[in-house]
Amino acid sequence: MEPDAREPQPAVRGRGAASNPRNRFEPLFYAPDPDNEAPQDTVYTTELLRDTSQSILAYNNSPDIGFDASINVYRGCEHGCIYCYARPTHEYLGFSAGLDFETKILVKPEAATLLRQELSLRRWKPQVVVLSGVTDPYQPTERRLRLTRACLEVLAEFRNPVAIITKNHLVTRDIDVLGELARYQAVSVALSVTSLDSRLSRVLEPRASHPQQRLAAIEALSQAGVPVGMMVAPVIPGLNEHELPAIIAAGKQAGGQFAGYTPLRLPHGVAPLFERWLDQYAPNKKAKILNRLRSLRGGRLNDSRFGIRMRGEGRYAEHIAAMFALACRKAGLANKHPRLSITAFRRPVDGQLMLFDD
Repeated sequence: MEPDAREPQPAVRGRGAASNPRNRFEPLFYAPDPDNEAPQDTVYTTELLRDTSQSILAYNNSPDIGFDASINVYRGCEHGCIYCYARPTHEYLGFSAGLDFETKILVKPEAATLLRQELSLRRWKPQVVVLSGVTDPYQPTERRLRLTRACLEVLAEFRNPVAIITKNHLVTRDIDVLGELARYQAVSVALSVTSLDSRLSRVLEPRASHPQQRLAAIEALSQAGVPVGMMVAPVIPGLNEHELPAIIAAGKQAGGQFAGYTPLRLPHGVAPLFERWLDQYAPNKKAKILNRLRSLRGGRLNDSRFGIRMRGEGRYAEHIAAMFALACRKAGLANKHPRLSITAFRRPVDGQLMLFDD
């Protein structure tokens, strides 16, 4: 990263967003006096809230998402990635997509129990489950709560395949369980690597693992026999797109076996949050970045159409796709996730594994 005439400093210490913009569903909102905003060194502590959901598996029917079932043990994410497409989901809970998303984290303490119950039902059809479809399953609070690990232990007990997406080195803590799943072709892990530049990563993703730690996680998982790759997500035109070949090469060198990418998406309130971030960290590049985004999105900053939202369209989208494909060919990487198997799935009977199960 080449900062604009200064070393970038966090707008709010340890956080990605600089404010709590209005919830789009709420008719009333609190508008702070701009002359009395909290100083930049204000510390926003993380608050954990109990989520009393009675089910843990979520389903989607989106035609451009390659899975049907997912588990989200956390709602909101401490990583604080300013670009996160999941930020608007916090508005359904009555919160803001800004600082609330990264400081008010809903946790599901009964996640593993609920998962065991749902997998035990005869109507459950073995299929790949994704951890997580929305927020990161290995965000910082997981180190203490271990809810993701508990779910993985259930999935390993049933030998139900799982695909994990994370940007945290903490995933290596669970190599023992992941290795057990790998014996049955029932797991894959993708590390999200947005940039190799630690300064850029620090302000884009303030509480995520350092880029070198993510590469170290790829190496550790690969050496343990766990299928692992990297996601270059998001690709931000004019900011990190030039790093795409280097990220692919570094991931391959670390032991990555597959790769993927997604251009930046700015749904709902994420767009103004990202624009304010550009004002703070890259004002001289702001116009260039936003114009390139519009060229991907039909003149808008976001395009939610199925099939288009994950790749963009137009010449610039074709340029990114070609650069990604070339980088994968040079590195010898597949650009598809490995196929996982349901053949080893087993279901306990009355709380016990089947008598003659191996």
